[in-house]
Amino acid sequence: MHLLSKRRRLPVDAPSGVDALLSEIRGCTACAAQLPLGPRPVLQAGESARILVVGQAPGLRVHTTGVPWDDPSGERLREWMGVGRDAFYDAARIAIIPMGFCYPGRGPSGDLPPRRECATLWLDRLLARLPRIELTLLVGQYAQRHFLGPRRKESLAATVEAWQEYAPQFLPLPHPSPRNQPWLKRHPWFELEVVPLLRARIHALADHRVGRR
Repeated sequence: MHLLSKRRRLPVDAPSGVDALLSEIRGCTACAAQLPLGPRPVLQAGESARILVVGQAPGLRVHTTGVPWDDPSGERLREWMGVGRDAFYDAARIAIIPMGFCYPGRGPSGDLPPRRECATLWLDRLLARLPRIELTLLVGQYAQRHFLGPRRKESLAATVEAWQEYAPQFLPLPHPSPRNQPWLKRHPWFELEVVPLLRARIHALADHRVGRR
């Protein structure tokens, strides 16, 4: 069966907003047979959100809790952004949409890459229902590859360092995983130069309503 034929369709008279689409996504089983723990899409979005966080795919802990970025990587990401959990998990302010919505399983050197079905089936439909997004954080190589395409540089570090080329719409970031600490040590300019700019942009977009609470 063709992948697109597996998409569940809403009734003709069903609401067409982002909440209805999220309900449809959370019931998706398009690649259930390939997921070691079964489907559990983890994402959040609200039509009034002005900030979008695009990451890789849920890890095991996030799959278990069903809360996006509910792990040490999320703690560091929120620190970079200068926001607390209340603001981060307010879908009216911040949308969180990974490239793969479900936990893909483990490979020889860590979690497997996000499955491509999510972007094929859902991403454009989701973005069309988020008309107020002004800043998209591209966390890691998979998000950068999808959104930046040939505008990416030869490495993640070069892409992040060239952030001004993608502003104000996009801001590429390294992955905040604790396992990425060696990258941060090799590129101290990121936390010295890019993180303060990231925080300023987040707070400007949020009109000072996003803070540590």
